Amino acid sequence: MKKLGIVGGTSWTSTALYYEQINRGIAKRLGGLHSAVLSIESLDLAPFATMQQASDWAGVAKTCIDAAQHLKASGAEGLLLASNTMHKVAEEIADTVKLPILHIGDATADKVVADGRSRVALLGTRFVQSEPFLRTRYERRGIQLVDLNPLWKAEVDRIIFEELAAGRVVRDSQRKLKTLITELAKQKVQAVVLGCTELALAVDTRANVLPVYDTTAIHARMAVEWMLEEQEEARAAA
Repeated sequence: MKKLGIVGGTSWTSTALYYEQINRGIAKRLGGLHSAVLSIESLDLAPFATMQQASDWAGVAKTCIDAAQHLKASGAEGLLLASNTMHKVAEEIADTVKLPILHIGDATADKVVADGRSRVALLGTRFVQSEPFLRTRYERRGIQLVDLNPLWKAEVDRIIFEELAAGRVVRDSQRKLKTLITELAKQKVQAVVLGCTELALAVDTRANVLPVYDTTAIHARMAVEWMLEEQEEARAAA
């Protein structure tokens, strides 16, 4: 099993979901007492979020690179960034640290295409919704991203930073997100992508008028596949 390094803490709530889902995936595949071989660098979200809000992406990149270097020193053979927004600096991290990054955008876009869907809405922080670092991963696969109106963009961003990242799930916000998904269905959107790893805490992925893609769960499954690929290849060759 390959060792995976996780840059987490942004927020700790979604990082906990990653830890649980990756370990459950490994246990299901290997059975017995098996669990995932991981190193985690969990960041302090408050100063990190302040840098994001101030568009200090150089500071964000340096913080992530420092964390990734620690993970590499621990023996990690690949990296997972436990946040959609953190992927804005993914290429800089990979180029500096010289480790592969399991990209959340690639994992999710491939799943959307495999399911035959081509018109989706991407929910997330304002950076995810408006900037190209994730959007291009979808668009280059022929997926049309339906933009939210400015009021909904701002409200989704607020829910993420003010509530979910702090570990708070507010019932009124759950209702708002359900209303948003219903409105998107009326716009002939085929599916919704939860492009923030905390959004699954507030959106029921199984009980909505549209299919909902949980990027945390999809990314965790990608991690399990990557960690076990050498074992699977060896088993196939035997």
